[in-house]
Amino acid sequence: MTTKLALPDQRLVASQVDAVGWLTVYVVLLLFVPTRLVFGPLGSAGAPSMLFGLGSLVVWFCLRLGAGHSSWTDSQPIRIALGVFLVSVGITYVLAMSAPMPQPEISPADVALLALASWSGTLLLTHDNVPERSRLETLIWRICVCGAIIALLGIFQVLTRQVWVDRISIPGLTGTPGYGLNARGGFPRPAGTATHPIEYGTLVTMILPIALYVGFNQKSRPLLVRWLPAAALGAVVPLTSSRSAYLGAAVGLIVCLIGWSRARRLRVLAVVTVGVAAMSVVTPNLFKSIIGLFAGASNDPSIASRTDSYSLAGEFLARKPLFGRGLGTFLPIYRIFDNEYLLLLVTVGVIGTAAFLALGVTAFVSMMRLRSRVPDEGSRDLAMALAAAMATGFVCLFTFDAFAFPMTMGLLFLILGLAGALRRIENAGASFPRLVG
Repeated sequence: MTTKLALPDQRLVASQVDAVGWLTVYVVLLLFVPTRLVFGPLGSAGAPSMLFGLGSLVVWFCLRLGAGHSSWTDSQPIRIALGVFLVSVGITYVLAMSAPMPQPEISPADVALLALASWSGTLLLTHDNVPERSRLETLIWRICVCGAIIALLGIFQVLTRQVWVDRISIPGLTGTPGYGLNARGGFPRPAGTATHPIEYGTLVTMILPIALYVGFNQKSRPLLVRWLPAAALGAVVPLTSSRSAYLGAAVGLIVCLIGWSRARRLRVLAVVTVGVAAMSVVTPNLFKSIIGLFAGASNDPSIASRTDSYSLAGEFLARKPLFGRGLGTFLPIYRIFDNEYLLLLVTVGVIGTAAFLALGVTAFVSMMRLRSRVPDEGSRDLAMALAAAMATGFVCLFTFDAFAFPMTMGLLFLILGLAGALRRIENAGASFPRLVG
């Protein structure tokens, strides 16, 4: 019997281009360049990570053209769900621009469309151009390392009660004046390099499930090294004084617990219990402050502001229920909903909001199905970790207007891309063996 190399399937050609290095640069720009710094002439559209994401979209498109017709017709549910959402937003944009629009809303609508294109470029390039599992593991490790660094920065901000990043200047970039450290209940709220502590808390809790995966599974790295990201991210969560962070951490942990073995569940729950008990003893005031965030939520003005927004959102939705008034056109000076789903209903309507939710549900279900059918324990763990990270991100969107926070959405779309890459790689490994005999 002779053994020969099988001809490569056309659907895999474009995925042989390794974009991990490119995506690493994107992660660095996204997490380490303070969001207040932009290329001045471009205004709010000039964030380095946003421009790099637009470059990712161009790169992905060129690679698709070079891969032939089959690369466009290959059935990938996450990519299809993204396409449906983009089409719905495109229809909304055309309808909005075809009608009379106040001048102050035109530029924000354009910027919102560019931002969505940037995040989509990141998702697509991650989805289709991480060529193999080892490279996916490398990208995940780098994301966790960057997450650990911003977590340590947040801890340092709390300890020193200074922002520090307001002193950063980068040649060619301009920014808004420096901002101070917010406080709640007498405790400083770290923001890392993010715009707001809510965004920062969402970021660290989205990365945390992936960091737990790294700690349990990337055993080629020394024990302390592979657990450092999870330890740093877990340590900063209580310091955020953010309901969003606590909610996100709870959601991510619950999803992970569902997929873990009984022994691992017990170990993790024991660690969490010890950590909570230690915090209640070492910093009882912080512990009481955290409890007060939820026990006194009914009297919190920020909660009242969110609930009071429902009736106003309903009024705008009734005017244009299907496609909304246009992404980015409902300006903060009109009202801050502090709920991205309310804002989406107003700006892209029921159809656009349903399409966005369908994107998240599609990615989540894809990971759960993948977990149920792959035999490799590491792949099962990674699928569950990505599902947990996505669930965290989509749930936290209930707590703030996330589309106005580029770090949050950039990271969420990157995680969606990681989910698509894992599904594609696992399917390719199962369906397209290299050797035939």
